[in-house]
Parts: sequence; structure tokens; C-alpha cells
Amino acid sequence: MRWWRRDSAEAPRSVSREEQIIRALLRPPEPLHVRGARRWRDAMDHWQDWLRRSATGVELYTRATARDEYRYLLGDDAYREQLIGILGRAQPRDCAAARFGCTRRMDRACQGPEICSQDRSPDDREVHREGPLPGACDTFYGDLGPEERLQVAFSAGERHRAVLWHDRVLTGRLWIDGAPVGEDVFLGEWGRWLDDRFYVIEVNGPDDHPKQEYGFGGAVINSVLIHDADRSSTRVLEPTADERWTTPLVVREGDELRVFPDRQAAEAGASPDRTLPAIDD
Repeated sequence: MRWWRRDSAEAPRSVSREEQIIRALLRPPEPLHVRGARRWRDAMDHWQDWLRRSATGVELYTRATARDEYRYLLGDDAYREQLIGILGRAQPRDCAAARFGCTRRMDRACQGPEICSQDRSPDDREVHREGPLPGACDTFYGDLGPEERLQVAFSAGERHRAVLWHDRVLTGRLWIDGAPVGEDVFLGEWGRWLDDRFYVIEVNGPDDHPKQEYGFGGAVINSVLIHDADRSSTRVLEPTADERWTTPLVVREGDELRVFPDRQAAEAGASPDRTLPAIDD
């Protein structure tokens, strides 16, 4: 049998990046109905009416669904900062329309858009909302690339919003109503609103705590950050040497904030380690 060797001159010619761009630009554009259907295919059925009313929703949708193209234009840092600015004025339905994960399922887009796209009752003041229900959920999750994720949490009545971003090295950054919070602490994975005023999130506990250890999951002993959105004030509560806060839990009971070392202690009816006033004097 005779084997034929392809001459090097006949080998497929590699196409340069510049030539690929030129070829793409020279192609005639597709009809508008094709381009429009491709661009807005996830928004046409149920979110179109809402997006007509929300310029922020349209902007968030395009930034989230075309993130690679925006990052190509802006770079990672500018893309993040601009997206944070948009999220600082977003509403829950903007996040749902942008196909973020939600309270019901953080790893997939809204599964009940025919309900969640409807207007929320002005009398609805529920602290925690899990859809499908008019006005959408209260918490959303975005997967923004390799090892980058964010959480957008709305307080009761949508009075305030918290945006929590974790980057590739698990460094967290937090913005509440557009202002940075907790810049000098190592933030936990997720935060939550207690009501329409107080936001809480775990942070690393003190290094000199007698029970402090560090492992793959982070610190064993943790502190808790409490942000008062009405006063734009933040405090970090640290456990004393006698307190073993592994997963500190803050709950609001009437006019008090109660701090427990973990959920098990709270559910068992134990006395809180700390109490703080939850109303103004």
C-alpha cells in the first residue's frame, strides 16, 4: 500500500484573528426579526412588558446575558464596577428578567415568569419572599464566570438592596444601597436581611480567640457584621473568649436583635449571647 503524504503547501491555512474579524464584518446582517429573536429570546414571552417600564431592567439584562462581550470591551474591573452600579438601583423583577438564580433555585433562572412578572401588591411587606409570586423573589444569585458569583438581596418592602460579590480568590465585597460596607473584614459566603432595616453576614472571627482555627472552609470561630441601613451604620460583633460562635445567628424579636452562637442554640430555646436594641431611642 502506498501512503500519500499531504504536502505542506496543501495544509489548511490558519486564519488570523484579524482576518476572522474582517470576514465577520463583511457578512451581510441577518434580518431584524432573526437578530431580535436571538437577542431577546429569553425576555419576549413574559418579561417584555416589564422591560418596557424598566430601563434598568433592560440594561441589566444586556450586561448579564452578554457579559463576555462587555468584558471584552471594558475589562473585568470596569465590567464589575458598572454592573454593581446597575444592581444598586435594580428591582427584583430586573434581576429575574436578567435570568439570575433566585430564592427558589439559585442555580437556574426564574421558572414562573408568567407569575413573577406581575405587579406586587403594595400591601405586601413580607420579610422573606420565595416565588413564584407577583413581584418575584427577594434574593437573586448570579454566576459571572469562573469562580465569580454574586448575591443580590432585597429587604422587606424593597426599601434597601445588598449586593455581595465574591471573586476568584473568594474575596468578598459588599455594597448596600450602592455604598461599600465591611471593607476591612473577610466576608462570609452569603448575607441576609432581618427586616426592612438590618442586614447581617458572617465575618471571620478574631485570630486570638482561644478556639480559633483555620481550615479549608475558613475560620472555625466567626464574628457577625450587622448593618443598619436606616442609619447607614455598621458594627462587627466579636465573640469573647468564653463564646464559641461557629455560625452566629442574629434574629429579630420585637424591639431586640438577639445573637446566638449557632442555629441549634436558637432553636433549642437557649438564651442569646448578646441582645441589641432594634428600635431607635
